[in-house]
Amino acid sequence: MCSEWDVSIRRACGVLEVDRSTYHYKSRRRDQAGLEARVKEICATRVRYGYRRVHVLLQREGWTVNIKKTRRIYNELGLQLRNKTPRRRVKAKLRDDRKEATVPNETWAMDFVHDQLATGRKIRVLTVVDTFSRYSPVVDPRFSYRAEDVVAALENVCAKVGYPRTIRVDQGSEFVSRDLDLWAYAKGVVLDFSRPGKPTDNAFIEAFNGRFRAECLNVHWFMTLDDARTKMEEWRKYYNEERPHGAIGNKCPIILQNHGGAASPPP
Repeated sequence: MCSEWDVSIRRACGVLEVDRSTYHYKSRRRDQAGLEARVKEICATRVRYGYRRVHVLLQREGWTVNIKKTRRIYNELGLQLRNKTPRRRVKAKLRDDRKEATVPNETWAMDFVHDQLATGRKIRVLTVVDTFSRYSPVVDPRFSYRAEDVVAALENVCAKVGYPRTIRVDQGSEFVSRDLDLWAYAKGVVLDFSRPGKPTDNAFIEAFNGRFRAECLNVHWFMTLDDARTKMEEWRKYYNEERPHGAIGNKCPIILQNHGGAASPPP
């Protein structure tokens, strides 16, 4: 306008009723292209991460940014997570006889997850999580699971990380079997069964399985059973040793499990 009408900045601002300080203002915001690129990289590899967990990883890497700026960039880049199905709001009654775990290996939770290979062949995955540290001692896929297979998998992992006092399980045929009952009796382990039709009784393993499916099963194609074992074991180690967990102060489960952050035992 100034050049077209040959008027001063002062007169142009007066006509448009704009303060001259607004015209002369220059943004002091630092270039955030590098930060935006890093947020994109994190979300490209961790597709189920919200802005809070992205912020934790940025802090670990040394970025001096507050969580509000992380959220703004996250939203501007259109990275918000969207649930495809509405969340059901159900009033759940907690079991009065259960106490919250206070040390590692006090209470484990165990369940199965179903998936398939790229060929269409079905697989079952045994998942176990420590309810105190959120540490997962085993994620074991097989084509079929019998009661003796569950016992073998538990015996293998307990030899490395120790035996739990209690294992929370549902009413599945593998868990109510005589083989698992005899193993638990011999090792002094209590099997805590959920009430039929009450998955909230074993909420820890349900939450773990949700993360496992979103961050591993839904991300990879599994060509063979060995390929599935390799990829699932890589995710399990990442979950235990690197992934920040909001329920334990954005720490890694391995820190609470080993009290020193030592790496997971070899599979």
